[in-house]
Amino acid sequence: MRVMGLDVGSKTVGVAVSDALGWTGQGIETIKINEEEGELGLDRLEELVKQYGVTEFVVGFPKNMNNTVGPRGEASIAYKEQLEERFGLPVTLWDERLTTMAAERVLIEADVRRKDRKKVIDKMAAVMILQGYLDRKSF
Repeated sequence: MRVMGLDVGSKTVGVAVSDALGWTGQGIETIKINEEEGELGLDRLEELVKQYGVTEFVVGFPKNMNNTVGPRGEASIAYKEQLEERFGLPVTLWDERLTTMAAERVLIEADVRRKDRKKVIDKMAAVMILQGYLDRKSF
């Protein structure tokens, strides 16, 4: 059982995958997308799903701090629906409020330069989304 965690933005999708036992998440890559043109990176995700034997997805769900759903949250819901239609696998939306900020903090504390942080922030956020989901699931 492998779970794929996704941090979906308007320009990129951060991708993480769990180990075979579903205990830990590892960052895989960041896929460039173009929301406006409908290019959502699903072909690349399909390759990764096959490569890693993914059986389930968890997608970051960026709610507003007051628990309402804004435009990015709606985009995550639409992405979830695209995943379900394309792959026929279970997809869970996971509250990711402040995940990107937490990932940025970790990278800053690790003394990663700003230019380099931009390259890995989405992948790191995907790991944090996935790990939060895995930790909750293990209880």
